[in-house]
Order: sequence, then structure tokens, then C-alpha cells
Amino acid sequence: MKLSANELIRLLLTKEHMTQKELVVLISEKTGKTCAQSGLSRKLNKGTITFNEVMTILDILGYEIDLKNKS
Repeated sequence: MKLSANELIRLLLTKEHMTQKELVVLISEKTGKTCAQSGLSRKLNKGTITFNEVMTILDILGYEIDLKNKS
């Protein structure tokens, strides 16, 4: 199953019963930088969210990426 970063984050937000508005507050608290809901939504829709931003969101939501060799 292939998911875009947009789909993955939206899926995890739904699973964790969290809104984008709640997420941007937590992102701002964690990073010390202002994060606007419109900015996050724009990045998700355009596919311009960075890997570091995705990792921060995953950390906030309590997830991590586990890389495994295919072979």
C-alpha cells in the first residue's frame, strides 16, 4: 500500500483523534517556531512537506519509521 505524506499524516491524525489545528499547536511548542494550520495544509496538499517536518509530526503523534532491508 503506497501512501503520500499527505495521506499518511491525515490518516494518523484521524487515528489519533487529532485535528490539524491541534497538531500545529504541538508543532509550534516542540520546535519553538510558529506553525500555521494554513501553512501545514498547503504543504500537505502540494506535497512540499520536508522529511524533517514529517519526522517531527510522527514524533508528536507517537510514531517512528522502521526501515527494513527488502532482501
